[in-house]
Amino acid sequence: MNLDDQLKGEDETLDTFYHGRIRVFQKKKGYRFSIDAPLLADFVQTKETDQILELGTGNGILSLLLSIKPFAHLTALEIQASLADLAQRNVRLNNCEDRIKVVRTDLRFFSVGKKYDVVFSNPPYIKQKAGHLSPSGEKSVAKHELKCTIFDIMQRTEESLKRQGEAYFVYPAIRKEDFMRAIHDTRLKVRNIRYVFPYRDSEPNFFLVSCDFSTREVQLLRPLVLYEREGEYTKETQDIFSGRIHDPTD
Repeated sequence: MNLDDQLKGEDETLDTFYHGRIRVFQKKKGYRFSIDAPLLADFVQTKETDQILELGTGNGILSLLLSIKPFAHLTALEIQASLADLAQRNVRLNNCEDRIKVVRTDLRFFSVGKKYDVVFSNPPYIKQKAGHLSPSGEKSVAKHELKCTIFDIMQRTEESLKRQGEAYFVYPAIRKEDFMRAIHDTRLKVRNIRYVFPYRDSEPNFFLVSCDFSTREVQLLRPLVLYEREGEYTKETQDIFSGRIHDPTD
């Protein structure tokens, strides 16, 4: 029996990304990541010496997509036991045990007495008491603010980030006002914002944002357009899905 068969659960699929460089088990009916994960992985910038923290890793997809970039070590937090187990198996599947550690914990109370160079999160998007919960409790916790809110994410980021560090997030455009209020309650400053548009003539559906402690003026980056037309990705979207490494401010 090969490693894939040893690690794969009966209710899971095995999917490949970045032209096969990254392989990930996902639940057939539980939480499955969406397009925002590779968009954020592309947006995050790292250096070889970076100590990195992910707040809410789910099945580990974002940390694994980020593993093609340079960094020293990444700690990925996940509150749900089933997803933490899945993330750990995905880390092993990709031979990343030396670089990525999955910790099952509530991010609101996590503390190891150290600061990180980079903090990032693709957090639950849907407000408490808003939207319809999924029949899957796993999916509901991943998508709804049941275990942590946008304010919890920003507070933990502020407490975990080094003074010269940088944090990265992706949120729906409709949550921008909430995001700015949450940032205002911390010492964090918005550094870069990049809006994500489905089509060139549409309204944005997401925004990618980086934050630090020292920026004085927000830089609005050129927009990212996902589709040329229905069913046809733009060249940049294709590059992102192929696992390019670049500076988004270029």
